[in-house]
Amino acid sequence: MTEKTDQPNATDIFYWANGADRVKDELEIDLFLFTKGFTVYATKYDDALKQQLKVLFLYDMIAGVQTGAATGLAVRELDRIDRPDNVLLHAPLDRVEHAQEVIEQILYGEEALETFNEHDHEFRKIKGIAARFMPPTVGDEAPKPFFVFKLLAGSQVMLGSAAWQFRGSSFGQFEAEAGLKVTPDNQVLIVGDDIFVFSESKFERLFGYSAKKYAVAEEKIKEIQANFKLSLPDGMTLEDMIKDNKPLINKLQKVETSAVTHDALVAQADNMGLELMVDDAQGAVILMDARDAAKFVNLLSDDYMTSEMTGIKYLVKSKQPLHAADAPDDDPLARLASR
Repeated sequence: MTEKTDQPNATDIFYWANGADRVKDELEIDLFLFTKGFTVYATKYDDALKQQLKVLFLYDMIAGVQTGAATGLAVRELDRIDRPDNVLLHAPLDRVEHAQEVIEQILYGEEALETFNEHDHEFRKIKGIAARFMPPTVGDEAPKPFFVFKLLAGSQVMLGSAAWQFRGSSFGQFEAEAGLKVTPDNQVLIVGDDIFVFSESKFERLFGYSAKKYAVAEEKIKEIQANFKLSLPDGMTLEDMIKDNKPLINKLQKVETSAVTHDALVAQADNMGLELMVDDAQGAVILMDARDAAKFVNLLSDDYMTSEMTGIKYLVKSKQPLHAADAPDDDPLARLASR
């Protein structure tokens, strides 16, 4: 028995696996590289690699899903904290900004993509590789591609200037400009508007998206909105201001929103000389942009301090409360999952 994702219009991954298996010998494959800044490059490959590409990128993924269908594999949303065993994680493409950015460059800007070459570009800046699989045309219906992504760690790249090759019984100079070792593990699949995550750690490193941290951050934002009076520009939300700021996302993991009152926060901002505006009529804190949001979260985290010895004001980057050594650890994920 299999279970489907909570999203009603999501791709049926089991139907996809059976369909891909039927046409696996007819699939056309294109390879793309993308950098740490998510710039996409087209690439070329020797036809002799085509079968190996299918083995490294696709066959085990299909087999894993088909086997899972017989063993009760369930599809769960990536941002759910409670996850039983034998699950495949799913997320809508438009929720993961950098994944969508890479896909859109390929789908809508392929003709303008530069072709990667080691003379003009650098492998050390490459973050990941995407294989686009194009099914054959059936009737009048245009084929819909799917994409398999893999993380490229620095240890997988061998540059000719710093590598040797062993041939016969002796070492020699590595003749290629660069060599690449592709791992066979399943990592990320994108079908239509759906992302399926086989390796959460690789997915996070590929696209800089931690679903667990975002889930906690979203819960904290709801608490902030319930406990504090805020005024934001029309069409802007606190989540919009924070979502691309990793330091703030990380800081929200530990923030106790009930530890500080609205009036105390406003008073502290005034005492520290912070340029945080307040609506005189309603007393709401005015947040105009991400910089204001950062000040607000830093205040909420009690990160502005005045030294009693020198009188110097500080923004504290890291602090350790003086508490009993046997005080229990407070895990925000555990608290969120228990609700």
